[in-house]
Amino acid sequence: MSEQIKHECGIALIRLLKPLEYYRLKYGTWQYGVNKLYLLMEKQHNRGQDGAGVVGVKIDVSPGQEYIFRHRSVDPNPIKDVFGKIYKEFNHAAINYPQSFHDPVWAKESLPFAGEVYLGHLRYGTFGRNSVEYTHPVMRQNNWRSRSLVLAGNFNLTNTDELFDLLVGLGQHPKGYTDTVTILEKVGHFIDEENELLFRQYKNEGFKNKDISKLIEEKIDIRKILERASRDWDGGYAIGGILGHGDAFVVRDPWGIRPAFYYADDEIVVVASERPVIQTVMNVGWNQVNEIEPGNALVIKAGGAVKHELVRIPQTRKSCSFERIYFSRGSDRDIYLERKKLGFLLAPTILEKVNHDLKKTVFSYIPNTAETAFYGMMEGIRAELISWKKEKIRALGTAISDEDIEEIISLQPRMEKIAIKDVKMRTFIADDTSRDDLVAHVYDVTYGIVENYTDTLVVIDDSIVRGTTLKQSILRILDRLKPKKIIIISSAPQIRYPDCYGIDMAILGKFVAFEAAIVLLKEGNRSGVIDEVYRKCKEQQRLPKEEMVNYVKEIYKPFSDEQISAKIAELLKPNDCNAEVEIVYQTVENLHLACPNDLGDWYFTGDYPTPGGNKVVNTSFINYIEGIKGRAY
Repeated sequence: MSEQIKHECGIALIRLLKPLEYYRLKYGTWQYGVNKLYLLMEKQHNRGQDGAGVVGVKIDVSPGQEYIFRHRSVDPNPIKDVFGKIYKEFNHAAINYPQSFHDPVWAKESLPFAGEVYLGHLRYGTFGRNSVEYTHPVMRQNNWRSRSLVLAGNFNLTNTDELFDLLVGLGQHPKGYTDTVTILEKVGHFIDEENELLFRQYKNEGFKNKDISKLIEEKIDIRKILERASRDWDGGYAIGGILGHGDAFVVRDPWGIRPAFYYADDEIVVVASERPVIQTVMNVGWNQVNEIEPGNALVIKAGGAVKHELVRIPQTRKSCSFERIYFSRGSDRDIYLERKKLGFLLAPTILEKVNHDLKKTVFSYIPNTAETAFYGMMEGIRAELISWKKEKIRALGTAISDEDIEEIISLQPRMEKIAIKDVKMRTFIADDTSRDDLVAHVYDVTYGIVENYTDTLVVIDDSIVRGTTLKQSILRILDRLKPKKIIIISSAPQIRYPDCYGIDMAILGKFVAFEAAIVLLKEGNRSGVIDEVYRKCKEQQRLPKEEMVNYVKEIYKPFSDEQISAKIAELLKPNDCNAEVEIVYQTVENLHLACPNDLGDWYFTGDYPTPGGNKVVNTSFINYIEGIKGRAY
């Protein structure tokens, strides 16, 4: 993706099912769990680099001993910082207590993070909230272990306002107005209720308080707590949690919007946001890593029992297609094949755009994340070329010469690595003109490959959101090669609507597709459409979210995809660009062909999986018209 978009966070959970001594004997160290957690998080650093946090929980420690440990960081390299602190304590003990250090029993009694349950989190910061206070895992502590809770998640709720009011209605005084606080307190509330219910039950049965605590830890129903707590959640989520006594869980939204995968054997349970991460860290096969199903929770009891349980009724699966297009690591087998197919399906359209003139067309990609789609595109071009060659040979019939055959079969598409991302530019220059000049040099190009003013340059990208980097950098740089025409291919459809489930695409006015539609309406003397959509949005502003309609679709309705694409190309072409510029987008239909199991396409179609989505797009349009900055949820 030529534009850096911050997106979903990453989670990692580890539950060791054997005593620490087992891992020392088999793997040579009782630090096995911490080491695996580090690898899981390092392998997911693509999901968030603004902050990281880790919690470790010890099971069955004596009263008076600390059992929950946490480190969080928003340093430039937060994973290194967090684990540096953990290993510093380990290394200090190894130097000062060399005889005891390798003893797992001593380590568990004496060292922080020498436990059985670990929860890690990687985050991105939005809207200035990149401080350690907003970094997960978050905690709700209590003197009763079964009431203590830590949470970390990849989530975004659209109805934080409603949930906040519910908490206040319960008599609580939440310390913040965020979905993190509301989720923590909502789960915590029902943990408290479950504890009180079980306490009264066992008290009536004649048990002593000390014995009751242990019974509660054994019998507390995590599934029921999650079902009651999440009943009103509107949004996408994959949330991991640990109770103080050692019960752990990861729960997923009923639409499957946010991803979560797990591996379990008789030694360990591992959960992560991406399948290949678990495959690599645990050295297991693709089919050994399972998906936590939408609406379900993976629950690991302190005693070691592992259950995959239904929490909310699964809805029509709408897992995020952007995970497939860009966000998740391309080393996942399915994602790799899907990205290739996204490119493959674009081939017929591309050949039409270049009039099948492969001799004067150069194919490339920008940036590196589009490489897989590029491979698929070239497979598609070659497949089309084979058909073309057959037709040419048949057309020449018996009169065909050796020279004709050689010319036909030797024709191959011209593939080149045209652009190279030179350095990661940071916008530390405040002056707009100077900063634009800096951004224009993010990429370097390969000179001497494109024939001046003759060749068409076809370059594929993952997606085009705002178009800023294209206009300020990529098109200018490609134009230096002096092509006759530049065609930018997006393997994703036009991004038209804000996301509200965890991707940093929340402000409608920043989308170049939306900008293009607005310009087309104004140029066609159809500004009344804009006014009418605004009127409809204002009229339903106070309605329950379940009754709201996405009227923003009417902004795009008068135009074909091709008309909007043409206007986008016009808007993004720099004034000093000599080459003709055209932009081609993937179709929604082809997206679904390529990614048949992940049909979440609301940012392309406006078809939100939850009622809160319509509320967000409604507010986002009102904010655009009224000049209100910031996201709409």
